[in-house]
Amino acid sequence: MFGLFQSIQSVSTKELETKLTDNITLLDVRTPAEYRSGHISKAKNVPVDKIASYSGNKDQPVYVICQSGMRSKRAAKALKSNGYKPINVRGGMSQWSGSVRGGK
Repeated sequence: MFGLFQSIQSVSTKELETKLTDNITLLDVRTPAEYRSGHISKAKNVPVDKIASYSGNKDQPVYVICQSGMRSKRAAKALKSNGYKPINVRGGMSQWSGSVRGGK
């Protein structure tokens, strides 16, 4: 088994911003409370402790964001082991300078 050192693709928050005009899947793996306090409008909230039950299109890349980049990296590894093509957003929401919206 070589899953420990599998490389996860990553993008900066600036690169993510340019992708938002496309039809991408963006998962925000923070807690529901963090998500409600402000998230990227295209993001779907799937907390990191529930990421194993995520089901989506395995043919499309899945962008993963959290607050700083640690939880999203964990979530991306879990997604990759489930056959997804995750892309970690480096720096997370703390680096995000685009627009955010509150609520669900």
